[in-house]
Amino acid sequence: MALPVQTQLKYWAIAAAILVVVLWFLGNTLMPFILGGAIAYCLDPIADWLERKGFSRIIATSIITLAAILFFIIAVLAVIPTLVMQTSALIEEAPNIITNLRERLEDWLPNLFDESTMEQSLTSLGQIIQDRGGQFVNGLVSSVNSIINVVVLLVIVPVVAFYLLMDWDNMIARVDELIPRDHVGTIRELGNEIDRTLASFIRGQGTVVGILAIYYAGALMIAGLNFGIVVGCIAGLISFIPYVGALIGGALAIGLAVFQYWGAVEVVDGDTITHVTNWTAIAIVIGIFMFGQVLEGNVLTPNLVGGSVGLHPVWLIFALSVFGSLFGFVGMLVAVPLAAMIGVVTRFFIGQYKAGRLYQGLDHLNDEDT
Repeated sequence: MALPVQTQLKYWAIAAAILVVVLWFLGNTLMPFILGGAIAYCLDPIADWLERKGFSRIIATSIITLAAILFFIIAVLAVIPTLVMQTSALIEEAPNIITNLRERLEDWLPNLFDESTMEQSLTSLGQIIQDRGGQFVNGLVSSVNSIINVVVLLVIVPVVAFYLLMDWDNMIARVDELIPRDHVGTIRELGNEIDRTLASFIRGQGTVVGILAIYYAGALMIAGLNFGIVVGCIAGLISFIPYVGALIGGALAIGLAVFQYWGAVEVVDGDTITHVTNWTAIAIVIGIFMFGQVLEGNVLTPNLVGGSVGLHPVWLIFALSVFGSLFGFVGMLVAVPLAAMIGVVTRFFIGQYKAGRLYQGLDHLNDEDT
């Protein structure tokens, strides 16, 4: 005999509460396993494709693992050192950038700084960035605990991802066997919808983020912008939040371009030295981000992500903020999957509500029966 709905809801509520408690107390411990599971989930379609080509599951998993290790080694040797150097240099240069901005604003809007707190704020902002940024970098590098955590991540995450990827299909089958038989059809439908949503967003948007990060970093570096790799990576990596990546990355890049190229060219005429702004270089930086937005909106997102996946930008930002504040970095890792799941389940219950008597009304349902 099927359990009453109230009893089933009680069991599901208990399961959800247990999940929250586990995340709360074991967040840092679970991080390698969450990362490994996310990697395995993203790589599972590639393993399935290799299986269809005739490879066994373990051979397909080994090929993917070797390719990932090779990619990681190339990134460590070629990209990460430069990225770290530019980040440190940007932090050290922050006071000069803020001072230069204050001088520009004084020239353009002199009344803005008359007996106001703006000048003091801008003067202190650069030093704050330098001090806090330096403390963060030094603490990250010198902290034994951080180094141990990094080593643990580098060792455990690949191992977890390898075994989860190898047994992914078996695990899905085992989970399917545990679904209550009374609701197996509904739960499978919800599971497929959640998978489509996550696949569209995480796999598709992850590919878009990677392409944009490489494009912005490479284009800004070729354009000669100082700290172009750092700015490009920031703009690309946060582009999964619509418009935020372009706004933050574009504002940072254009600001650095103005600082670098405003009055940078010296024209010597006898004893007179005139500083001329390199408008062409500034326009190139602006054009890089404009083209990036066209590329993302008209090519990458439509083809790799598809249509709406049910994650509104406001809902996504809210989920990242809530889960991040509750569970720290681990919360931010699970925010997008949980937000997608909650969105799918919410839409399901809204559909049930609209088909029920509370929404339709008793008279409407009686008319349908007759």
